[in-house]
Amino acid sequence: MSMKKFYLIILISSLMNTAFAQEQMPIPPVPAMRELHHEYIQTSLRNIARLSSAADAVFPVTNDPKLNQSIDKTIRIYVNNMRAIVESSTQLNDNQKYLWLRGINDILTGFQSAWQAKLIKNVMYPGLIKAFYQAMQLEMQGESILPVVKNNELEIGNILIQNFCLKNNIGIEAAKDVLVLKTCQREPASILKILTRFPENSYADSLITVAAFRDQEELYNYAAAPNALGKRIQTVDHPLVKLIARLSQSKTGRMYFPFLDDLYQGKITIEKIAPVLADENSDAYYKLLVKTRVGYAERMRRGDTPMAAKTLAAKLKSKAIEMYINEINALHDENNPAIRFKKIDSLNPQELYYLAVLGEEEIYTSSFVSGVYPRIFLRSKQADADSLLQSLGYDFYRKFIKMSAAYNTLDDFLKRMSKPAAEKLMRNFVNGLEKTGSLEDAVDVADSYASIYNKGIRHLILTQVQQNLKNSQSQKDKRASVIYNLLHTIFVSADSAGKTNLSATLGINTVYNMPLKELQNESGRIIIQQYAYGDKDAESYFGAFLARFSNSNWRIVKKPYWVEINSVRGTPVTIYANLPLDETKDLDALAQDSLNYYLKTQGLAPTMVIHRGHSYYLQQTIDQLVPSAKVVLLGSCGGYQKLNLVLDICPTAHIISSKQVAAGVLNQALIDAITEQIRMNKDLVWEEIWQKLQSRVTGGYKEKFEDYIPPHKNLGAIFIMAYNKAMEME
Repeated sequence: MSMKKFYLIILISSLMNTAFAQEQMPIPPVPAMRELHHEYIQTSLRNIARLSSAADAVFPVTNDPKLNQSIDKTIRIYVNNMRAIVESSTQLNDNQKYLWLRGINDILTGFQSAWQAKLIKNVMYPGLIKAFYQAMQLEMQGESILPVVKNNELEIGNILIQNFCLKNNIGIEAAKDVLVLKTCQREPASILKILTRFPENSYADSLITVAAFRDQEELYNYAAAPNALGKRIQTVDHPLVKLIARLSQSKTGRMYFPFLDDLYQGKITIEKIAPVLADENSDAYYKLLVKTRVGYAERMRRGDTPMAAKTLAAKLKSKAIEMYINEINALHDENNPAIRFKKIDSLNPQELYYLAVLGEEEIYTSSFVSGVYPRIFLRSKQADADSLLQSLGYDFYRKFIKMSAAYNTLDDFLKRMSKPAAEKLMRNFVNGLEKTGSLEDAVDVADSYASIYNKGIRHLILTQVQQNLKNSQSQKDKRASVIYNLLHTIFVSADSAGKTNLSATLGINTVYNMPLKELQNESGRIIIQQYAYGDKDAESYFGAFLARFSNSNWRIVKKPYWVEINSVRGTPVTIYANLPLDETKDLDALAQDSLNYYLKTQGLAPTMVIHRGHSYYLQQTIDQLVPSAKVVLLGSCGGYQKLNLVLDICPTAHIISSKQVAAGVLNQALIDAITEQIRMNKDLVWEEIWQKLQSRVTGGYKEKFEDYIPPHKNLGAIFIMAYNKAMEME
């Protein structure tokens, strides 16, 4: 039984029992001077009855017409008896009787106004009448209405305290404080926002303490404010509130937040942290962040989330990228590893590990494969992968496995532990995916499967997924069933050499081919946009790009900031490619902005987008993506790591990317194959395109092309599309 239904039954039972315990009281003759006020009350009852429908004679508190009749009768008994009490009272003078009749009508019109404003529900109507009946008696006896407000819903209390007959009750201020408390209890995320209007509330200290444990960052901001609530926070006598209040008064207070839980637990002091914070760009600061995170990791694994854990992770990520990853990425052209990776020489295995998992979106392929990954084990005394993960409380281990799989280091990683430990790790890799608050772990598992070539590991993962699917179905866990059913279907398809049609099986748009009509605009033209960047490699690849279209099938028109390439024969196709102008002067960005503006103002929406350039430019391309893109070619190293970001903008896009090192020659071959296919009025059938290219690619490029993933092999992207579809159907 739902709480709403339970509340309704208890409320109505209480109301009706009270009403029928007494007979309807007779109303003595009403003086002419007050007859109009009695009529007002009767009119308000009729108006409420017609709130839902003008044809109603009874207000529908429930879905049961017979029960509604009984409730209506009970309410009318209450209202009648309140009128009778007023008219028969010998202690009330004429003016007071007039005021109380107005108060009775005021409670009815108050409900009507609140209902029309959607501030109160039908089910609360009888409770409001009973509450006012009780409050009226208490007020007439000179007693506090606080017990009535405490025992009723927030909406009822709000209407009661606004009734002018109760505004001067001896308990009105305490009742208002209770209503603030009830509001905060119902909206815990808004406690401090609410208290800005009621800083002197009698429950403020306890509410501030609740807010402190809920969101430390928010409390810090409010504590630092020079207003009444900020001053109230400074006076609260609770250790956590006092700590945050103290930090809020310091210019460097926010820098201590990553260590807040340890400070609160007394594991470290502000005085010990202060010297490290003197330079937050020092190795010492990063190392302290890692040490703190490692201390939290085992607690988090057991389900205990330390305070400000997200703040710590965010700061750790920003420092990993700013202090280390950006530097080793920037030296990607340096052939001497000792020079390129000198910046990370002082880091231990745990500190290197967090560089990798938190810098996943920024780290270059070579930075991970040649720098961070090997140094993790060079610096480890035992070079044992399982010991490393244990020391980290298995923090972000799925992310590390995914990266290792994508960069072809997973076999090496698993060989660095015993076979039983490796098998246990990979089983855990696919366990509990439904328990996380997002799809990130499940997508990582899907992505990784396509990158695992060890048949034994693939079989182990598939078997565990099958077991998890069986368990989730027996436990009737819908989310888990959807996740594991999708993974099972996708993995079986990946192992079946294309015999399974994933699109049909999962009910998603086809991933095997892109119909030509999906790429054409209303006039039948296909718009393609290419983003180019002005680095030292641009001249060679952009020249080769133009050369491929310098034939009788295409016409090239050069503009100040871009080139426009139009098909002369076949399907109308226009390729817009910005010129890779000097990056040191941001001229390439100017060229892209100019082209973007032109396309937008001309109403030209690209259905295919191509990224040309190194991986450190890729985010800039993604930031400029338009939702109209149906095919996206990420022609940079490690573009496979960015699939989720592309799908956030283009949910059904077919994405082509490389897991490792991309090559300009291969990117151009893909562009040639795709553009020629659509110019010849043919759908893009990815399996056919891949087979043709594989037969043509030779030499060292053959191995590199194997790392290019076609849309129908992008398991993570397919999982996201299928999951969203399954949830829509639910």
